[in-house]
Amino acid sequence: MWMKTVFWGLLLFMLVATTMAVEYGARSHNSGPWSWCDPATGYKVSALTGCRAMVKLQCVGSQVPEAVLRDCCQQLADINNEWCRCGDLSSMLRSVYQELGAREGKEVLPGCRKEVMKLTAASVPEVCKVPIPNPSGDGAGVCYWAAY
Repeated sequence: MWMKTVFWGLLLFMLVATTMAVEYGARSHNSGPWSWCDPATGYKVSALTGCRAMVKLQCVGSQVPEAVLRDCCQQLADINNEWCRCGDLSSMLRSVYQELGAREGKEVLPGCRKEVMKLTAASVPEVCKVPIPNPSGDGAGVCYWAAY
């Protein structure tokens, strides 16, 4: 008798879990709070022109003028959804790579390798003291894609 009860209990659990997964899009690769940042859903990616200039200057070791830093930080802070900030930085970085014809392991600009530019861009939220989601809970204000 108890085997039958366990079987029906597991079956009910599977039915509820499957229903919840479908309802909340668990099988979707684009689910969760970051899905609101998808341009396919109408989200407008920020160009982050100030951050673009800041990252280029930092990567080659140049001093970043206060006005450029302020513009970058304000543009990043103006992105209302914290989940979209790293995605917009990543998009900005891809456009810089495309503009400069960057390839892996190569210099993007004289004295600036692609990997260094990537780490520089990933640290912009920390430099600007602009919050980003941190699922790991380690307190880092660095965009996660820097590790990839």
